[in-house]
Amino acid sequence: MANAEKTAVIEELTGKFSDSSGAVLTEYRGLTVAQLSELRGGLRGNATFTVTKNTLAKVAATNAGVGDAVAPMLSGPSAIAFVEGDVAQAAKALLDFAKANPLLVIKGGVLDGKVLSPAEVGKLADLEPREVLLAKLAGAMKASMAGAAATFNALPTQMALLADALRAKLEAGAPAEATEATEATEAAADAADTQD
Repeated sequence: MANAEKTAVIEELTGKFSDSSGAVLTEYRGLTVAQLSELRGGLRGNATFTVTKNTLAKVAATNAGVGDAVAPMLSGPSAIAFVEGDVAQAAKALLDFAKANPLLVIKGGVLDGKVLSPAEVGKLADLEPREVLLAKLAGAMKASMAGAAATFNALPTQMALLADALRAKLEAGAPAEATEATEATEAAADAADTQD
């Protein structure tokens, strides 16, 4: 490979390392071209799967600032899945393919500059898709807002019921108090008459 070609490949890989949400490093030894095409098709929309030379990938990773994280994983025939979309969906597609084709080995990955072990890539794959998580969050927020709205709507109703109950009690209690006051006045007048 000529120096100009190497430079172009390094620049392309550096851009992918810099621009992608994450990268999952794999070993593809023994996979056929058809199997690699099938894997690329499964990743379409979420990631691009690039077979690369380790030395060029190490230089590109260093240029992108993730060289220390990526360099230990670049041994043997390496291919990198550069994630452009949902990281969880890309990890799931890779792990599903690896289960069906054990020759694909997940070496690890990088997500926001943090090194991921193969087990951590597996945990990413277990996450629900972003849209599902957002829908659950929206549902929880809607439920709490509906509860708050019901509480706020209940306050005026409760106040009105309380005011009606107080008014009814006062109305029911007013004649009794007036009767008691009248009886007390009459009793006092009777007592005054008896003393005279």
